[in-house]
Amino acid sequence: MGLAEPAESTEHTEVVAMPSRNPSPTPAHAPPHAATQAPAPAPAPAPRTYSRRASLIVLCAGTLMTILDGNVVTVAMPAIQSDLGFSGPGLAWVVNAYLIPFGGLLLLAGRLGDLVGRRRMFTTGLAVFTAASVLCGVATGPGTLVAARALQGVGGAMTSAVVLGMLVALFPEPRAQARAIAVFSAVGAAGGALGTFLGGALTQAAGWHWIFLVNLPIGVAAWAAAVRILAPEKGAGLGRGADWPGAALVTAALMLTVYTIVGAGDRSPGGTLALAGLAVALHAGFLVRLTRAARPLLRLRLFRSRLLSGANAVQVLMIAGMYGFQYVGALYLQRVLGYDALLTGTAFLPAPIAIGALMLGLSARTIARFGPYRVLLLGLSLVTTGMALLSRAPVQGTYAADVLPAMLLLAAGFAAAMPAVTGLAMAGVREEDAGLASGLFNTTQVVGGSLGLAVLTTLAASRTERLTGAGEPFVTATADGYRLAFTVATAFAAAALLLAATALRPGRASSTPSTDARPRP
Repeated sequence: MGLAEPAESTEHTEVVAMPSRNPSPTPAHAPPHAATQAPAPAPAPAPRTYSRRASLIVLCAGTLMTILDGNVVTVAMPAIQSDLGFSGPGLAWVVNAYLIPFGGLLLLAGRLGDLVGRRRMFTTGLAVFTAASVLCGVATGPGTLVAARALQGVGGAMTSAVVLGMLVALFPEPRAQARAIAVFSAVGAAGGALGTFLGGALTQAAGWHWIFLVNLPIGVAAWAAAVRILAPEKGAGLGRGADWPGAALVTAALMLTVYTIVGAGDRSPGGTLALAGLAVALHAGFLVRLTRAARPLLRLRLFRSRLLSGANAVQVLMIAGMYGFQYVGALYLQRVLGYDALLTGTAFLPAPIAIGALMLGLSARTIARFGPYRVLLLGLSLVTTGMALLSRAPVQGTYAADVLPAMLLLAAGFAAAMPAVTGLAMAGVREEDAGLASGLFNTTQVVGGSLGLAVLTTLAASRTERLTGAGEPFVTATADGYRLAFTVATAFAAAALLLAATALRPGRASSTPSTDARPRP
């Protein structure tokens, strides 16, 4: 669906004064004093225009590349392990090395985008991510690949942290903003599922190296388009909020939080509790810093917004549950139903197709008509129902009867819920804090996904190990472990629904928060 907009608001302009190359000569018959008169002013040059639609495409392209690369590696893991000689526990670091800097740097990157300019942060992140992708593709050992994946996470954080803030600034009108967020959410949601398919296809057709090397032409094209199309902006300046001690504290706290979550299954409970305690201490130190710094990195007034705080909390639970579908679902298809990598990726294709069609065709209109609150509740209800169906997936299951119906319900629910919760999170955010709020929203996505991945896979593995130890056949025990994971994912989705129903209930004055009513600095 196109982004129909009023003609007078479709472009940003930048006027650049240029000297005239051909000043008008003084006529021969002019009086002597005419030669001393200033020449007539040259006509103003035509303004350079920036299409909002083209800008949206560029932002979505950069986001899609980072999202794809976060998921494309999943199906290629066995091939990477075989080729580079990863150990079983060490293989997890192909994913963890990306998630830890990505999740830890989003908040800092979002704030720096407000200070130095969001376009500068976005384009720099694209360059770092593309260069790191090449290093991943040519890696010849585990250490090289893990280090390059960490650098990818840095570039991904820089790129992703500022996108929502740029969208809010590009589309201040509520209806146009709802359409833009729907397109952005569709790209993000569909990209996550599409990555599974592309990972299987590229690995089987050309080898695992190409899941990274394919980013080179895409990244170069996206960077060139961003430099040419995105309107330049001047940030507030590093002197207005560059709280480096606070930045160090929150970055260390978030990285340690993600590290504690994603590695919980590989260490003892005592070690996990110790790391969790240290992460809590770092977060507490950051909060203390916020109350004492003259220009803190994060303004606590952000959390006074019930919509921002509530929407981020809902997103953590919703994303934690959806990761059960994406990761545990892929394992169910491979280890229980016996699908290979390419067939597993193909089986996931209905999800991105449905998400894209529904988000682009219905989400913005539905939100405009019924309000984001009602649409969010409907979406979370569908997600909860779909997870509940997966929680009964049998050993002798079939894709058409036991996976596809639940997948379509999850896709429909996510297509409704994600744009709604995004709009609610960004409603009421000041322009000067848009990058920070965008980074915060992306941070809760990573934390929710990491939490869901760690909890669900750990529970599934523990149940499977216990049942196989009791004599159950491996496939039967594995299926039972996945059913437990899906049951817990259902609980996550139900908790998100309950929290949204209570914390995000609109006031009596209005059922739809207006994004163009943000207080200005």
